Amino acid sequence: MSSSYSIATIPGDGIGKEVIPAGRQVMEALAEASGGALKFSFEDFGWGGDWYRAHGEMMPADGLDALRGKDAILFGSAGDPHIPDHITLWGLRLKICQGFDQYANVRPTRILPGIDAPLKRCKAEDLNWVIVARTPRANTPASAAVCTRAIRSRQPPT
Repeated sequence: MSSSYSIATIPGDGIGKEVIPAGRQVMEALAEASGGALKFSFEDFGWGGDWYRAHGEMMPADGLDALRGKDAILFGSAGDPHIPDHITLWGLRLKICQGFDQYANVRPTRILPGIDAPLKRCKAEDLNWVIVARTPRANTPASAAVCTRAIRSRQPPT
């Protein structure tokens, strides 16, 4: 049995143009190593500073519709030294976060075998972290209350 995932890639600007292709290579290697049990299909979206200079907007008006059917978004970076921050942030990153009601970036953390990391002396069973980076939309008290309830109950917000 195989699992197949449709991934949108948005390198955006700066370091994103380097890390997103590298991340895609890692995912492709993982799929290959799975012997066909795991498959990824990627669709690249060239939104960001270069798109803004060519089109006068960070992403097209129907951009959220283009992303809606994807299983995940592999997002790089939003920001360009020649475009004001409020344009790059509100026109791309926050447009996507708010459009899909993303309230937090949740990253389970564990020690992976063979990785030389700063916490390498920590035993795997001793590390049980979940890093939650709230999105700017979570600034409101109502959003914070929903996030707090979800974290305490370990259930997605309703």
